[in-house]
Amino acid sequence: MSLASTLPDLRPYALPPGDVLASLDTDARGLTAADAERRLAETGPNRLPEPARAHPVVRFLQHFDDVLIYILLAAAVLKAFLGDWVDFTVILVVAVANAVVGFLQEGQAERALDGIRTMLSLDATALRDGHWSTVAAESLVPGDVVRVRSGDKVPADARLLDETNLQVDESALTGESVPAVKDVAAVGTDAGVGDRSSMLFSGTIVAAGTATAVVTATGARTEIGRIQALVADVDHLDTPLKQQLNRLGTLLSRGILVMAALMLVIGRVIHDWDPPELISAAIGFAVAAVPEGLPALVTITLALGVQQMARRHAITRKLPAVEVLGSVTTICSDKTGTLTRNEMTARTVVTAERTYDVEGLGYEPTGRVTRDGATARLADHPDLRALVEAAALCNDARVVADEAGHWRVVGQPTEGALTTLALKSGADVGDASRLAEVPFESANKLSATLDRLPGDGLGDDVLRVHVLGAPDRLLDRSTAQRGPDGRPEPLDVARWEATIDELGGQGLRVLAAAARPADPGASALDLDDLHDLVLLGVVGIVDPPRPEAVAAIADCHRAGIAVKMITGDHAGTAVAIARELGIVRPGEEVRALTGAELEAMSQEELRVHVQDVDVYARTSPEHKIRIVRALQSHREVVAMTGDGVNDAPALTRADVGIAMGIKGTEATKEAAEIVLADDNFATIERAVEEGRRIYDNIRKSVVFLLPTNGAQSLVILVAVLFGLALPLSPVQILWVNLVTAVTLSLALAYEPAEAGVMDRPPRSPSESVLSGRSLVLVVCASLLIGGATLGVYLVEKNLGSTDGVAQTSAVTMLALGQVAFLFSCRFLHASSLTPRVLVGNTVVWVAVGTLLALQVVFVYAPFMHDWFESAPIAPRDWALTAAIAVGVLVLVEAVKALGRRSPGRR
Repeated sequence: MSLASTLPDLRPYALPPGDVLASLDTDARGLTAADAERRLAETGPNRLPEPARAHPVVRFLQHFDDVLIYILLAAAVLKAFLGDWVDFTVILVVAVANAVVGFLQEGQAERALDGIRTMLSLDATALRDGHWSTVAAESLVPGDVVRVRSGDKVPADARLLDETNLQVDESALTGESVPAVKDVAAVGTDAGVGDRSSMLFSGTIVAAGTATAVVTATGARTEIGRIQALVADVDHLDTPLKQQLNRLGTLLSRGILVMAALMLVIGRVIHDWDPPELISAAIGFAVAAVPEGLPALVTITLALGVQQMARRHAITRKLPAVEVLGSVTTICSDKTGTLTRNEMTARTVVTAERTYDVEGLGYEPTGRVTRDGATARLADHPDLRALVEAAALCNDARVVADEAGHWRVVGQPTEGALTTLALKSGADVGDASRLAEVPFESANKLSATLDRLPGDGLGDDVLRVHVLGAPDRLLDRSTAQRGPDGRPEPLDVARWEATIDELGGQGLRVLAAAARPADPGASALDLDDLHDLVLLGVVGIVDPPRPEAVAAIADCHRAGIAVKMITGDHAGTAVAIARELGIVRPGEEVRALTGAELEAMSQEELRVHVQDVDVYARTSPEHKIRIVRALQSHREVVAMTGDGVNDAPALTRADVGIAMGIKGTEATKEAAEIVLADDNFATIERAVEEGRRIYDNIRKSVVFLLPTNGAQSLVILVAVLFGLALPLSPVQILWVNLVTAVTLSLALAYEPAEAGVMDRPPRSPSESVLSGRSLVLVVCASLLIGGATLGVYLVEKNLGSTDGVAQTSAVTMLALGQVAFLFSCRFLHASSLTPRVLVGNTVVWVAVGTLLALQVVFVYAPFMHDWFESAPIAPRDWALTAAIAVGVLVLVEAVKALGRRSPGRR
């Protein structure tokens, strides 16, 4: 049996090191160069495989796969057969322009995979032929023995053989907010990725310590390779708007084909038209009825919304996500770095005498240590002083501010929290000196220092042992606690255990501090010296919630949006943070589900419970995808936030993926549709508000645009039915659709948000972009504008105008009729016959001015006469069309008024 075939069944984290080495046919001396070369040929390089990518030409051609575009292309082909090369060129340019826009805005999923590849190490230290040597990380194979130390990037998945004080930052993979403590001992076969303490994972960073390990998986078989496969395999969902526009396009195409066929029959049977005339009329009708400007309209409106969102720190990578935000019903949020600051903070200090509260967030040393609201000065609280000084001395971390003023920790996050606590309290340990230390080891869960402290001026310096570590380990080694007078008193174990449980129930990570006098003249320290300790107290540390996230979650609830926390942290911590964040309403119980419990559920069982669970803890990437899918099975529109590579698959599957811009990995940013430039959960709430405004404006724009096509197709249809000459040519129709209508509808993209936009529930994804009342308005406006256009054409012909003048007057009537309808669409559910319609959106006037300027060019520029068969018209014609346009506005407002009075008014 080949090595590659045995790897998928190997669970190295649950086996002793010797068994793992035997399974991999190697030993602690590593491989020979010849063995490594043979295995490399069998397993392949240690790199993530390049995904199959569609050729750019294929991706471009896919944007022609639309039934409405098919109709345009068919019209262009027929025009080519008839020799109408100008019409052929204009129609073809429209279709190609639409494809170019789609191609340029296309979100490329393979970039997410490229982001994951950048996480892999470039080289490694491996034991080959009995010697440690630096080799390319790509050349590593299962069975290689590798060595890592602090600061290294782990080059492959590996089983620990031995370690010293090893801690690994796995936050990008598991979501854990603190480095994982590693141990050689095997774990259970059911352990999740975050609990496999005997393993190293490719792409993670060694935070402290050293280790040797045997490589168990490389390339696509690593955990990070498995996540890459999840991202590549996730199926992408069409946005609600895209689904609606697809349905609208299908219905329109069927209607267009039926009506075109009917026109051919009527023109041939009743009016005995020649085939070229019939084909030209059918093409004119098809071009008139196809809203080819609709994709451009939606794209432009979304693009303008993207600019608005960018000003509010939400960077949109994929345009459709803007529209989806407006219908989001559930936000699934990662905890660490998204809802919390990802900066460990001391919140509570408990001594034998009293409890102290600590103000401030993160590593910035601002804030007070208080007792009952009053500042607790160290001079007045010797119990606090003893604990804080011990925490500061038994500590190697420091906090520094960068050029931008942001504070960060250099060292372990938990030690950084204690350093910040010492700075807040004003502790000064600069005169102390360290003589010896016992470094932290995962087996002991404590560290200790032997420190020389300056005397009080009346005697020699003092030698003291300070110990910091897990509370249970320090309780085992302590025989007393610090009393009110500073002297040791009997240790109240039950009281301390109750205090530790209480702090843990609040989601705090608890550290204990202890001390004892050192023997005179001592200069060394080892584990056996850590006995008969005096417990000084405990410190509760937490990765605190972002204050702005609390307010944002409340706003989401007000808008009818549920917020669910999905995290790799333990359930107790996650539930406590969820309470602080207000993920559930006051008085309600936080409902939590762990990854192990979720693993035991079928997808149908998860579907039953998913909406009732508020917190998902100790989750894996597969779990997150299952949760998103279960929510989507209830027709929930799901937004998923995250910053680690473990979030990338779920971000890809969600209706809209939201990544953190500052602390997020490149893989996550590339998988997401939206990136938060400020890592602020509150920005999501603002983005949702912007998404709702944008969708409202898209709806207004669609209602505005469709009557253009309705009026044009009506004009062609009536002309054919009555055997009239065509009042509009296909290229003139395209002029109105793509230049006039799109220019005007652009103004509606700048409409401000409606009042109370965040007080209404999310819209249903099945809700049509055209409501029943809006459809009535579209039909009525089509009849009015189309009737006015046909009437102007007939009037001009009766007055003896040439075909060019009559058609140009008809085009002008269409343009001015759309100007009138634009003002009506500003307030779809209220009257536009008010002075308010003239203010609030200056772009409306810019668009109207631009339209008039373009129409003047259309009417009077000679080159436009050649391309569009237009002709100069007299002031009389302008006055006629303007007067009729005002009449159109009044009649449309009458229709809206009737709709507001109908019993079905919402």
